[in-house]
Amino acid sequence: MELKKNVPIRVLLADDHPIVMTGFAMSLTSEGIKVLDQVKTPQEAIAQYAALLPDVLILDIRFGTALTGLDGAKEILRQFPAANIIFLSQFDQDGLIKETYRLGARAFVTKDCDPAELTTAVQRASMGELYFLPQIAARLASLSVRGDISPQSQLDERALGIFTLMAEGLTNTEIAEQLDLSPKTISNISQAVKEKLGVHRAAYITKLAVKHGLIEP
Repeated sequence: MELKKNVPIRVLLADDHPIVMTGFAMSLTSEGIKVLDQVKTPQEAIAQYAALLPDVLILDIRFGTALTGLDGAKEILRQFPAANIIFLSQFDQDGLIKETYRLGARAFVTKDCDPAELTTAVQRASMGELYFLPQIAARLASLSVRGDISPQSQLDERALGIFTLMAEGLTNTEIAEQLDLSPKTISNISQAVKEKLGVHRAAYITKLAVKHGLIEP
């Protein structure tokens, strides 16, 4: 598919770091790409996507809210399956990268990427194509060869949620209260998770979650 001549690509930016958004907006505008709006939360991204229907959404993964960029993307893709989303992150963990593409991302870019690479990612995404930064492509290729050992690939959704809460330091009782499950159920699942992932000490659980982008350092 070719880009429409003389019709600027329309982009929505979603990131809670003003400096990052301003820099990206300036870079894209200088390349003739139209930045429709800049929002600071996943909730705003969902609302503004529906209101503006941009050609491309550039969406941060980590926000200072309970809802993540991944959560926002899932809702947007539920409503608009053809949405072209580029995930943005300062993290580059293998599991996180793979998860974004599994979810339906057109590209994954880091916040320190070259402006020219960002522009190329936007152009390719606007045509519904996948784009891989060279370093991202290399990591994904390596991952496919050696196998995915991330918690995301080994645990089901409920177990992964419990693992994440464990990594944040919650006790089985606290997790049970938060998820409205019995402490016994949480104890059984948490033990199974530890066995599955081969980690038992709290510090190792947290380190593994950070490594794969489930929690912030």
